[in-house]
Amino acid sequence: MAVLRETLSRSSMSGADIDWVHRLVGDWQMLADLAFADLTLWLPVQRDDAADPHVSPWFLAAHARPSTGPNFYHDDVIGETPGESRQRLLAQVMESGRPVTPDEVGFVREQYVPVVRTGRPIAVLVRHTDLQSMRQQGGLEVNYLQISQQLFSMIAEGAFPMDNAATGVGRGTPRVGDGVLRLTADGVIDYASPNAVSALRRLGHTDQVNGADLAQIVTARLARGSTVDETVPLVLTGRAPWGTEIETGAMNLTLRSVPLTRGGERVGALLLMRDVSEIRRRERELLSKEATIREIHHRVKNNLQTVAALLRLQSRRLDDPKAQEALAEAGRRLSTVALVHDTLSQGFSERVDFDDVATRTLRATVEVASTRSVVEAELEGSFGWLPPDDATHLAMILAELVHNAVEHGFEEGDQRGDAPRVVVRAHRTRDAEADEDLLEVEVADNGSGYAPASAARQGLGTQIVEALISDLRGRISWETAKPHGTVVRFTVRLRGSVSG
Repeated sequence: MAVLRETLSRSSMSGADIDWVHRLVGDWQMLADLAFADLTLWLPVQRDDAADPHVSPWFLAAHARPSTGPNFYHDDVIGETPGESRQRLLAQVMESGRPVTPDEVGFVREQYVPVVRTGRPIAVLVRHTDLQSMRQQGGLEVNYLQISQQLFSMIAEGAFPMDNAATGVGRGTPRVGDGVLRLTADGVIDYASPNAVSALRRLGHTDQVNGADLAQIVTARLARGSTVDETVPLVLTGRAPWGTEIETGAMNLTLRSVPLTRGGERVGALLLMRDVSEIRRRERELLSKEATIREIHHRVKNNLQTVAALLRLQSRRLDDPKAQEALAEAGRRLSTVALVHDTLSQGFSERVDFDDVATRTLRATVEVASTRSVVEAELEGSFGWLPPDDATHLAMILAELVHNAVEHGFEEGDQRGDAPRVVVRAHRTRDAEADEDLLEVEVADNGSGYAPASAARQGLGTQIVEALISDLRGRISWETAKPHGTVVRFTVRLRGSVSG
């Protein structure tokens, strides 16, 4: 299905006209629901004098289906061109700037409405009603249709969509099916849908709804001393096209106001309302759980750092140099794991921005390992966002490889000329066939280099690296770089891959 941005590129409209159409389409689901009808938007095609005269000067740019009744179009119709009779009607409406309702054809009724901006038509909106499948007319249907006709008239006058209309209230923005109120110009309820009546009952209003003042109903239920947003009075009286949320002791209520005008004068307002108490309760529970997870990660990080410090303290009390070194290595590895938990404890996401972890791991490892010379460390490419398990494994692997490169690759007083340097390069790709992310990493240094069969390859650090890479279903290789240095390359398959 083509998106509106693509279809608009075929039209001759200016940037301001395009913005107007975007705003109309962004809000016309409400109109389709009130009209119980499909809506299509037809735009003129930009053609020069040399264009093929047989090419239609119109095309269908956008389509909305109602959620309150049966659909007229079941297939995707965006991009279609009109037949001769529809083309004549579109041209007539575009030229006159007035709505047209042609005679019914079979069980189909259509209404052609000019989309007007700054006094001139820029497109044509067509309402398609299937009379055979139309809902039986009752109080709700009659009032919805009356409201929709007022909105169609506003579109033809250039009064809808409205300028500076901040109508969204975030998650829980009300829709037509959630509850509809129609207010008079004085803010008195003229009509309330059954769902709107139920919401007001849950709010605590037990008297007659029709004829009541909505602002009085709501403000009487506000908690004493509660702070009221400045938009609330304007929304409750229908004086501004805004949205707001009200919290009382009984419920959370979102409201959206659409002033209804005729000839530039406000004659009333449409209000959509929704009880979002359950949504907000779940959001509060989720925030509480996320805060608990953050606190757990923070405590794990602190505990790991405490154990690492105890190991370093214990190593200073030993006389055996090998035992001292073993405890120091264990402390360093615990500190690496703590880095991952430190990152997790700083945000709500259960994903890790591993570029940050890698940079901190690289810096900390080089500082600890480079006792004989100053080594520069650099990160190239991007690891992206990773699940915690993968992040912990990769942090350990990087720390071991970088520590190994610095410890065994550089000697004090090296006279090669170029500064000691370790570079970590990361490249992330997608294995579409296996539906997994692949991560290719290279750790390169310009040190003295070492042969694959050297003692360094047989150490505990290398065994840990190979075990972790095996767990990630990866492979690793060591190469001697030219003119000198070592390059370690490994590729792993990420578990539960999350692209960032």
